[in-house]
Amino acid sequence: MPGCIVIDIGNTSTGLGFFFNSNPPCLRASVREKNSHSGTVSRIHHFRGGIAANEKQIRLALESICAAKSPERVVMASVVPAVNAHWKRLLKKEFALSTLVVTSKTPMPIGIRYPKPETIGADRLVNACGAFVRYGAPAIVADFGTALTFDVLSRDGDYVGGVIAPGLPLMTDYLHEKTALLPRIDLAGRCPPVGTSTESAMRIGARVGHRGMVRETVNYLLATTGKRVALCATGGYARWALDGIAMPFHIVPDLTLFGLGVIHEYNI
Repeated sequence: MPGCIVIDIGNTSTGLGFFFNSNPPCLRASVREKNSHSGTVSRIHHFRGGIAANEKQIRLALESICAAKSPERVVMASVVPAVNAHWKRLLKKEFALSTLVVTSKTPMPIGIRYPKPETIGADRLVNACGAFVRYGAPAIVADFGTALTFDVLSRDGDYVGGVIAPGLPLMTDYLHEKTALLPRIDLAGRCPPVGTSTESAMRIGARVGHRGMVRETVNYLLATTGKRVALCATGGYARWALDGIAMPFHIVPDLTLFGLGVIHEYNI
């Protein structure tokens, strides 16, 4: 079945996947959660650090996700422009494929009503496209990464703006780096009712504080979208941060990769 390689280059990690051209569209998705549009489940590979240090690992990952398939092209979203040329050279060498690097000028299934579209992060537009195809509009998309971003789709399916706040890693790392005694904590640990150690006190502050920021931000944005709005969340910290929030979020770990595939189909 034809399709494309999809690549999401973030500040912390890079995700790779294979998107199939089908109806409905589907992503060869992460083992962490089954894609609601497909019964096809496989691995998504994530890398930390620079591409040069991981070229062998990346080649193996590309071979794995493309096994017995013939990708038509590569579609890539990047918030790290310095590595884009290196990725494009590697992909050209390994697959002889052209790479579509998503920008605000790339044709996509949503409109953009924003004063300076070229300043919008490609990942934010891609997330909005994925949410639009899955859940419709209006929608609010929260991405829990290095930064916590909220992006708003109007009732007409136009990207109209959003909110940017510090993500969990920035909050916890800043406390560690700017104080003499506070440690760097593991966010995956348990949160007791009251902090009985420095680590658990910081963990509660991170989870409850982040959850409160999400709730207040969404309620603030509802004045723009109205209350009948799809709430969609993605990013590595989404499930942990939203635990107990009592808001109807769709948590989609691979939304960005799915959105890249949607843009591919829109540009066939």
